[in-house]
Amino acid sequence: MKVSVNGIAVEAEGAPSPEFAAVRELLRQRAVATGHVPADARGEEEVAAAIERLLAQEVSVPAPTEAECRRHYETHRAAFRSGDLVHARHILFQVTSSVNVPEIRARAEKTLAELLAAPELFDARARELSNCPSGRDGGNLGQIGPGDTVPEFERALFRLGPTGILGELVRTRHGFHIVAIDRRIAGMLRAAVEERALRQYVSILAGQAEIVGARLDGATSPLVQ
Repeated sequence: MKVSVNGIAVEAEGAPSPEFAAVRELLRQRAVATGHVPADARGEEEVAAAIERLLAQEVSVPAPTEAECRRHYETHRAAFRSGDLVHARHILFQVTSSVNVPEIRARAEKTLAELLAAPELFDARARELSNCPSGRDGGNLGQIGPGDTVPEFERALFRLGPTGILGELVRTRHGFHIVAIDRRIAGMLRAAVEERALRQYVSILAGQAEIVGARLDGATSPLVQ
């Protein structure tokens, strides 16, 4: 069966499926209607760029909450056993053979208590106190995955919990660390949220269009707020 969208024939040969070809034409027509591309545009690059601009403008993707991240983790535990990623910061109070360990620990505990009460000071205290080169960047360690750091630090990073400053010091072979988890899991969850939002957006357009030769789930009410 030939494919058409709102009376316009669609070339489905070479496309992954008739539905894929229909969705591209549906989005192209919406891009034309909203002024993102001229009506006679057919070039792949021009149309693709216009569709990207259209989706960026019209598809709202809500950021996943901490509660959603936790539920997602609990539902997909196996997927995260070896693939966890976190973005973290730390302040290192280094322990060497020449330092007074109880004194260093007390200093670290005092700083932790201060930061739990005023997290916005983390950057300044990292620059002031950390014995790690990352202190120059506010303690930022960037993205960390399994095997990227020493085991005792890794256990603290990948222990499931909320984001923010950990409520206790992390002791490693290097010393005492104050650790802040900035992001975990949310990247994967956001991708899932984005995919769902895009599907809903296409479903709305399909519900308002006349489509022949391809089956798209249509919806007549706005699903994406």
